[in-house]
Amino acid sequence: MKRALIFVLFTIVAVITIAQLQSPAAAQGSGTIVGHVKLTGPAPGNPMIRMGMDPMCAKLNAGKRVFHEYVVVNESGGLANAFVDLTGSLPNSAAPSAPVVLEQKNCVYTPRVVGARAGGTLRIVSDDMLAHNVHSVSLKNPFNFTEGKAGASRDMKLTGPDVMMRIVCDIHSWMVSYVGVETHPFYAVSGADGSFKIANVPPGKQTVRVWHEKFGQLTKTVNVSAGGTATVDFAYTGQEKPSKARVQDLILPSVEASLELRLVAGE
Repeated sequence: MKRALIFVLFTIVAVITIAQLQSPAAAQGSGTIVGHVKLTGPAPGNPMIRMGMDPMCAKLNAGKRVFHEYVVVNESGGLANAFVDLTGSLPNSAAPSAPVVLEQKNCVYTPRVVGARAGGTLRIVSDDMLAHNVHSVSLKNPFNFTEGKAGASRDMKLTGPDVMMRIVCDIHSWMVSYVGVETHPFYAVSGADGSFKIANVPPGKQTVRVWHEKFGQLTKTVNVSAGGTATVDFAYTGQEKPSKARVQDLILPSVEASLELRLVAGE
């Protein structure tokens, strides 16, 4: 009985050890970066979207009050929809074959902020029985087309990098989404509690950036050890001004000769 128990314990330890050795972090000598993005000051109120400007959008949102998602925070100050990425000399890899999906639902783009890979695919899907325009105001990944019915879908190849690419709807001015197109896989978007995680990071000193559409960009450095987890947190006060960093301004004569489409939310 004792020998059998020792054999079972030995087998369990061996299985755990093999699993650890075969994990990506151990196999590649990489680490993980985790953290939170927070708003330390009072959150500004988000204005309500006037869906009545399009009766069909108003019908889709009947009984609901829909607000712009400029600043989304939880009770602890966790700030959602912040794009976090690494910068510097980083190893590249092939883009995933699965597309990143951007959805038009109830006259709103979702998600508000998403990451994608240069060389990969952005799939734009409509769930609404009305026309939406999909307009990427970008020099690196330009496209502008209309989806006119529920179930419509189009795949766009991303040549990137393009951080941050802003997608708008020329029919419904409140519809906006940001896509961070990277040449590497080391990025994340903060969740509802402000948390983020970037896995399989090369060991050493890494520069971490965070971008938010209303509060601009912050940068920190962190030391990553092989097989370890490094923590880096970011805090906005709320007094920051919308930043043009990494979001380009572009004049589009085809829209109106005098119209300057500024790619900073709120302007």
